[in-house]
This record gives sequence, C-alpha cells and structure tokens, in this order.
Amino acid sequence: MRLSRSFLPTLKENPAEAQIVSHRLMLRAGLIRQTASGIYAWLPAGLKVLRNISQIVREEQDRVGAQEVLMPTLQSADLWKRSGRYDAYGPEMLRIQDRHKRELLYGPTNEEMITDLFGQTVKSYKDLPQVLYHIQWKFRDEMRPRFGVMRGREFLMKDAYSFDLDYESAVATYRRMLLAYLRTFQRLGVRAVPMRADTGPIGGELSHEFLILAPTGESGVFYDAALEEQDWLDEPVDTNSPVALEAFFNRVTTPYAATDEMHDEAGWQAVPAERQREGRGVEVGHIFYFGDKYTRSMDVSVSGPDGNQLYPEMGSYGIGVSRLAGAIIEACHDDNGIIWPDAVAPFRAVILNLKNGDELCDAICERIYSTNEEAFLYDDRAERAGVKFADADLMGHPWQIVVGPRGAKEGKVELKRRATGERHEVSVDDALALVLAG
Repeated sequence: MRLSRSFLPTLKENPAEAQIVSHRLMLRAGLIRQTASGIYAWLPAGLKVLRNISQIVREEQDRVGAQEVLMPTLQSADLWKRSGRYDAYGPEMLRIQDRHKRELLYGPTNEEMITDLFGQTVKSYKDLPQVLYHIQWKFRDEMRPRFGVMRGREFLMKDAYSFDLDYESAVATYRRMLLAYLRTFQRLGVRAVPMRADTGPIGGELSHEFLILAPTGESGVFYDAALEEQDWLDEPVDTNSPVALEAFFNRVTTPYAATDEMHDEAGWQAVPAERQREGRGVEVGHIFYFGDKYTRSMDVSVSGPDGNQLYPEMGSYGIGVSRLAGAIIEACHDDNGIIWPDAVAPFRAVILNLKNGDELCDAICERIYSTNEEAFLYDDRAERAGVKFADADLMGHPWQIVVGPRGAKEGKVELKRRATGERHEVSVDDALALVLAG
C-alpha cells in the first residue's frame, strides 16, 4: 500500500477520550474510529491486524480437529428460553423484535444455538466427539463501555464448543484445547499465562483463563516462572493419547498461577522466591467445561452404546480476537508507539523514501515495494523525514527500510528493527531477505 493513497489517518495528539495506551495508539495509528459508544469501525490497517490474529487462531483450532462454522449474529429468543437463560441473562443482552413481533436477540454468546444445531444433526454416540467453532461478532450492552476495543459493546470472538460421549473424553478435548491456546498465543508473539478460574455453580477444576502480561491489565497475576520456560510450538504432545495429554496438563497446571481473585497466599509462599513473578494481566481467552448443562436443559441427546439416550458432555472455548488487538498493544509498545509482533503486524515493513523525486531513491523504493506489495507500506508522501520516522514508530511496523540519497548511490538502505531500535546498513537484497523471512 502506498501511504499517499491509503486510508490511514494518523493523529499527532492523544485523543482526550482515550484512557489507556491501546485505545490512544489505535486511534492515533489509524486502526479504528468510534461510530457509537463502545462500537468501532476497523480501518484498513486495523482490519489487517484482525485478519492476521483470526488466521492464527483458526490454524490452531484446525490443528486440534475443530471444524469451522459461521453462526448468525441474530438468534431466536426461543432457543434461550429452552435453556432457561433468556430471562436470567440480564440487561447486557440486546433484545429486539422483527416486523412479525418475533423475539430476537443480538448474540452475546452461542451455547444455545450450537447445541440446537448439533441436536438437529447428531443422533448417535458413533458421531462423537465433535468440536465446532466460529469467529463472529458479538454484542453485550455494557453499561459503561470504556478502554476502546478492550471493553466495547461489539467485539469479535472465536467461540468453540465441544460435544463428547463422557467425562473422560470431554477432559481429553479440554486438554487439547488448552494446548491449542498456548500455541496460539505464542504464535501471536505474546506471553499468555493460563490460570485456574472459578467454575461457578458447576464446580470442578476445568476452567482456565489466559492473561497477557501488561502493566495496565485489570487483574493482578501471580505465577511461577516455570511457566515462562516452555516452548509450546515444539511441544511433542500426542493429542490422540490420553496419557500424553494428562502429562501435558499436569506440566501446565502444577506450577502456581492465579489472579488476585483466586490467589492463595500459602500456595504462593511455597514457590521459591527467585521463581515468583507478579504483575498485571489482560484476560484474552477462557476455556470451560460445563458437562450436560445445555444438552440436558435443551433436551438434546444421542443414542448411547447400549441403545439408551444420553446427554453429551460439553465445553466452551473463547478467545477475544478484537480484544487481543488491544491487549497486544498494551503488552508491546513504547513511548513512540506500537511495537507489533511480526505475526500480527498489518505490514512487514514500511519503506521510507527520504528524498522523493531522487532518481536512485525512487528506483530502490519501487523495486522493494514491487517485490511484495501486500507486505510493505510505502511512505511516498512529500513529508519531512522527521514526520515519516515518527509515523513509522507510531504505527509499529516490525521493520523500517530507510532509503536516502547517500546510501542509494552505493545500493544500500538502512534497516531498523522496531522492537530493538537496532540499525544496520545493508544491501537491498539483504534487506528483503531479512524482512520477508518467515
């Protein structure tokens, strides 16, 4: 994309309404614009970030055998009345009527709809297990939406739902999803710590939330540094083996990890002082086992091995995709702007032409840009160098390729790594190799 022709409206000053770093930087870097309270339009660069996050989430869901569907945003109130949640959910649910006076709602979540879809199709235990997911917009009418996309009313979520024959197979599915989440967040370039969460009236211990470490996080977190030492992308877990899954699960859940709500001081003091880590965290995902709560309340059953009807065991697995865009910025920024991890950045690099109209500078910039127009943002504006450098840092591109007259004469460019600030003068070919690697 050529910056001179792009819809990428940056702001020099911090917007008065933005209270946290991610909200300020998303507005200033031209990623989003508010259209109503807690509702945002995603501009081209912001949409590219959303798509990059979604694709990584999608690939890791597919990797553990989940199948993608797409459910509508509007749901029939009758489904929620079947489960008993329609009247209990509260004012966060947006309730509407169509022209025929049929009651509808803008979905805040999809347990009822997916259970009904499953019940229409699956009739035998032989068709279990099933894990279905979608990435879709949700709406919850927050009383006081704030912090930009971190606590908005409309948000993009990945929701997965599992259906298993019995508790043992449901636990195996839960553990596969735990691994998928750890891989997902690592690929996104952030450290997300899994922490045991309250399971509410259902009880048990199969509920974990995932928090990205960030100074502005809403939750206090306490965890054992052993959780920082794992490389989940290379973790050789046989996801078809219950024994391997149990060993993996024990490795993840044995080290101490808790939010301030679940913090146990006695357990914390048992962690060696040199391994104690404290900080703040932003919740970006939650996985939950809830058994037959919905299949039983909605009377969705399958025939079991003995011919009797049984209610499948369910779990739900959520990742806040749009919330992640803000959470990543909360964890990855400095005083100058965003520092995007490579995997989610809207562009791999920005090309900074420091002398528009110079024959050599223009030729080198065009050569680099034509190599992969999707990967590069070409700052071809007739602006001062200082403005271009400031905008490049603000927008957070992983690499900056600086093309000036002196270097151009020797066929060289300056390559800057945004995360570290390191600068090197290299050939055009070497710059392309580094930027486009991986």
